[in-house]
Amino acid sequence: MSDLLAGDTITPDAAKSPLLSLPTASISTAVPLTRLSFRGRNDAIEAAGDAFGVALPTAPLSCATAGSRAALWMGPDEWTLLAPEDELKTVFDTIEAKLADPAHALVDISDRSQAIIVSGEKATWLLNSGIFIDLSAEAFPVGTVTRTIFHKAPVMIWRTGIDTFVVDAWVTFMPYVSGLLVQAAEELEAA
Repeated sequence: MSDLLAGDTITPDAAKSPLLSLPTASISTAVPLTRLSFRGRNDAIEAAGDAFGVALPTAPLSCATAGSRAALWMGPDEWTLLAPEDELKTVFDTIEAKLADPAHALVDISDRSQAIIVSGEKATWLLNSGIFIDLSAEAFPVGTVTRTIFHKAPVMIWRTGIDTFVVDAWVTFMPYVSGLLVQAAEELEAA
C-alpha cells in the first residue's frame, strides 16, 4: 500500500500550528472531516459502498480508500466513512437514497471526534507510550485500523504510512491524548 494512503483524506490543518515538531516525531491536528458511522448487513454493504464511492472493506482491521474518501472497518457490521467536511450532506443523502430498502443505520458523527497525525521515525515509539499493541510495521502494516485504548482514552488508530498514523478520539478526550503524546515526546527528546 502507498505511504500516501490517507493523503487525500486526512491532511494537517494548515490553520493550526503543529502540536509537536521534533526531528524524529511530529504531531499535527488534522483538518475537520465528515465522519459517518455505517452499520449494515450483507444486503446493505455493497449498496452503501457503491453510493459512497468506496467499497466497504470486509476484512478485519482493514480500510479502503478512493480519492478523498476512506472506509474503515470497525467490526463485522460497522464502518467509519470519512470524506471532506463539505461533503457531509451529499454523502449522507446519496447513501440514504441508495439504501431505501435494506435495514441499516447511518449516523453523522462528524462533531464527535477529532484526529491528529503522528509521524516520524519515532511515531511508533511515541504511540506505544500509551498503546499496548505491537505497532511494528510487521504486526500492524500500512492500512491497518483498529480501536484501542490510549492510556485510559478510547481511540481509533490507523497506520497510513510506514511512519505515519492517524489517531482519532472523541473531542473531549483529544486534549488528554495529545497532551500525553507531547509529554512522552519531551521524554523522547531528553533521552
